[in-house]
Amino acid sequence: MDASTPFKPAAADAERSLVIRKLRKEYRAGQPVLKDVSLTVEGRGMTAIIGPSGTGKSTLIRCINRLVDPTAGEILFRGQDLARLNGRQLRLARRRMGMVFQEYNLVERLSVIENVLCGRLGYVPVWRAWLRKFPAQDVERAFQLLDAVGLGDFATQRADQLSGGQRQRVGIARALMQEPDLVLADEPTSSLDPKTSVEIMELIARRAGERDIPVIVNIHNVDLARRFADRIVGMAKGEIVFDGPPRALQDAHLLQIYGGEGWLE
Repeated sequence: MDASTPFKPAAADAERSLVIRKLRKEYRAGQPVLKDVSLTVEGRGMTAIIGPSGTGKSTLIRCINRLVDPTAGEILFRGQDLARLNGRQLRLARRRMGMVFQEYNLVERLSVIENVLCGRLGYVPVWRAWLRKFPAQDVERAFQLLDAVGLGDFATQRADQLSGGQRQRVGIARALMQEPDLVLADEPTSSLDPKTSVEIMELIARRAGERDIPVIVNIHNVDLARRFADRIVGMAKGEIVFDGPPRALQDAHLLQIYGGEGWLE
């Protein structure tokens, strides 16, 4: 199976499907990082994007939530083309997409519970956010999510006192706090040791799965992608060269994605 015969997951909630058409990104004119990428992600399950550094994986994730502006193409989500949104419309669309970052992106001086509540910033008036006066139901849910990610005893601790794995758990809880229709994770395990990496991937898969939230994760570790993803998309030089279930990913595909044979040994 290759990019010409893309993997199609079972039918799911169409409202949460993401459709990318001919997405192109150039940081320098005439030098595309993404080369007319087209991809449909159904409304459930985990899709892992693999590929070497510099192939456009992070750019793809960041184009979806518009942290990076695409040069051309469409990003269709919940009936809107995200590539054409600006201002308030873009802010409203982003509320429905939770983001888990490689470097956690926590507010270090705030407590753990306050960082989780940051997931509700798009839903409360500015004055409430400034004064940290969130609705009682939001506070209750934030505590529930901290319990769910195993940090119930750390609610009042400052974020800068946590380990890397604990910080990423806070990031996951913050993303889920948005009540998203899609979770995007950009290299969520790259700064973590192998054991913690497995725990974080398991946590993302389990907690998003419980809420039936689709996940797109950009990840270097092929073994983790095979273990936790329902679908793997392989990228090379800004293009999709493999799209299929983990069981279909063979060494020949990995050679096409990464090049060279030494790393397979």
